[in-house]
Amino acid sequence: MGGPLAEHPIAVSFELFPPKTKRGIDNLAHTVTRLASAGPKYFSVTYGAGGTTRDRTAHVVEMVRRRTGLPVAHHLTCVGASRAELDAQAERLWESGVRKIVALRGDLPEGQVLAADGYRDGAELVAGLRQVADFDIAVAAYPEVHPEAASAQSDLDHLKRKLDAGASRAITQYVFDTDTILRFIDRARAAGIEAPIVPGIMPVANFASLKRFSEGCGASIPDWMETMFDGLDDAPDIRAMVAASLAGEQCRRLAAEGVRDFHIYTLNKPDVSLAICRALGLPARISAERAA
Repeated sequence: MGGPLAEHPIAVSFELFPPKTKRGIDNLAHTVTRLASAGPKYFSVTYGAGGTTRDRTAHVVEMVRRRTGLPVAHHLTCVGASRAELDAQAERLWESGVRKIVALRGDLPEGQVLAADGYRDGAELVAGLRQVADFDIAVAAYPEVHPEAASAQSDLDHLKRKLDAGASRAITQYVFDTDTILRFIDRARAAGIEAPIVPGIMPVANFASLKRFSEGCGASIPDWMETMFDGLDDAPDIRAMVAASLAGEQCRRLAAEGVRDFHIYTLNKPDVSLAICRALGLPARISAERAA
């Protein structure tokens, strides 16, 4: 493969979510083995609203660590816990060998407010975690602006607060318009943000579901995507090919502009994520590996 992709190595990380059933956990174990063939820098495991998946998240983190030997980032949110509870949880994570955390304020369930004795936002959580141990902390960034932010500038200022508090990198919300990501990175650099900004890449698994989810998190869906995925929700094989092509091309264009790290929201589905890695020249095994 010629051009910039041959001259500079590309790195990926994979995000997983904790399944609700034992069968789901077993299937995820096989998925993790397949994803590990791409040589990711690390995996991350999400955390449900209000800490609702706390035990399952911890279980999946440990399973991935045992199965792959790779670093795993445990998500933590401010929602549903006091500072003391989160600090104690972080201490347990450190003692168990977890060194990476994705620190988020978290989505507030309807009618719920942050605990009076809790961390108020991601920046405070990062600062608190830095007091607990020397974690490698990632935070969230929003190229299309967080839905609750007063303005694009205030949102960027808050990102800088999180990084200044001790986070080492920012992972972006998924964005399908690549120019929007590139403009955001330029704005961040102009604002004095020097930490790595890692684009979050979302392969399309079900377009109708993606549209519903995107409405809640402020991610826009370009009109051309409506046309591209029209009629494919009942044609999974074709949809997967289109999704892989779309995400792979976005990554390749970002790489041509100097981006070298990508965080793939796998939705616990390995095939499209591995196809993206192949498009980027990573040695992912595409053939199914069903054995444990």
